[in-house]
Amino acid sequence: MSGSRYNKSMARAKLPIFSVSQINALIKGAIEKGLPPRLMVKGQIMDWKRHQSGHCYFLLKDVDSQLPCVLWSSRYQKLKFQPENGMEILAIGHVEVYVPQGKYQLYADELEPAGIGALQIAFEQMYAKLKAEGLFDERYKKPLPKFPMRIGILTSKSGAAVHDMADSILQRWPCAKLFLFDVPVQGEGAAEKIAQKLRWINRQNRCLKLDVLIVGRGGGSMEDLWAFNEEVLARAIFESKIPIISAVGHEIDTTIADLVADARASTPTKAGIIAVPDRREVLHRLDMLSRRLEQLIRTRLESAHGRLETILASWVFREPHGLVERAWQLVDMRSLRLAGVMRQQITRLRQRLEQCGQVVRRLEPVRLIAGQRIRLERMQAMLGQSLAKVMEQKRLQLAAAENKLTAMDPRAVLKRGYSITKNIRTGAVIRRVEEVQEGDEILTELADQQHLKSRVEERQPSPGPEK
Repeated sequence: MSGSRYNKSMARAKLPIFSVSQINALIKGAIEKGLPPRLMVKGQIMDWKRHQSGHCYFLLKDVDSQLPCVLWSSRYQKLKFQPENGMEILAIGHVEVYVPQGKYQLYADELEPAGIGALQIAFEQMYAKLKAEGLFDERYKKPLPKFPMRIGILTSKSGAAVHDMADSILQRWPCAKLFLFDVPVQGEGAAEKIAQKLRWINRQNRCLKLDVLIVGRGGGSMEDLWAFNEEVLARAIFESKIPIISAVGHEIDTTIADLVADARASTPTKAGIIAVPDRREVLHRLDMLSRRLEQLIRTRLESAHGRLETILASWVFREPHGLVERAWQLVDMRSLRLAGVMRQQITRLRQRLEQCGQVVRRLEPVRLIAGQRIRLERMQAMLGQSLAKVMEQKRLQLAAAENKLTAMDPRAVLKRGYSITKNIRTGAVIRRVEEVQEGDEILTELADQQHLKSRVEERQPSPGPEK
């Protein structure tokens, strides 16, 4: 038993010791040697997260397992579609071990949908997004002018589409003036450049005075036409104040630009047909309108001539003085009627004035005033008598109150030989001997406000009752 322990200890002592980082580095080297440097993995996206740095982290899963994946921001920006949870994709990249966490993961360089192409997925996602925002609504479509004279063409000057548009327009409407704005129509950054030029044209349109603007290019693959499916161009078309015709690709091609524009032409050639009227049709219509106007004028003139003959045949023109004479007669009749009405009104007013005068005379205002004056004098005499009587009553009441007040006056008894003595030191009236001290000065008030001042030499309290 002891020998077995010794052998195990010896074997353990011979084992090399690795750090965690060394183990992860060994696994990293083994994986990188055992796997191809680039591989394609098919799976379903789970737990898709885009970090604020722009890098994306997600899982690829199948029925039995899952694989952590990383997509750097620079790679994400090149995607044509938006990856979503549940979407089945093909991821192309390489597998490495993230040594700090001992976790292996797929570093994806490219993503593409499994089955449907990436561009088709991106188109459907963009279509759903912009439709939900209302960019395709008919209520936002601007009407095209009927007779445009200044037409802008936004396309590549090296493409065949510009010639198709120009020929189509000038054959139908040679009086139009065309303005070509050269832009790239495919490749990276083409959508941004077209959108920038479109916004510049709108800002300068006060000088350019364009009536309509055609945006488009000739046919090509979906990748060639992709610039016209970009969101930046769709929003620039939607914001344009100038009516826009989209003419991209062939009849079978439909782009986001076609859906946002105010009008869509299936080909660049048909854009000219939509943009301008046909000169021959306009001239034919003008000819028809000219003939109709001529016929209408002729009919109006004949009708007016007939009315004029009828008027000239009337009695007014046969006897023009008769109308004036009738008017004078009417004036005379109305003058006579007005004079009669005025005389009647004056007579009625004179009669009414006479009636009022009679009423005034019956009232005799002088006599009424004399009677009122007598009445007023009588009332003044009565008022004087009443006032004298009231004054006498008040005088008697006042005398009685004065007598009563005099009787209650304490100084009235002084006239009968009494006096009032006060202690000068305290100011109080002396009623008992105890209220003064020997040596106090006292003041005695007699009748007619005469006073005697004296000093207390001795107090003699009253003798008590005899026992």
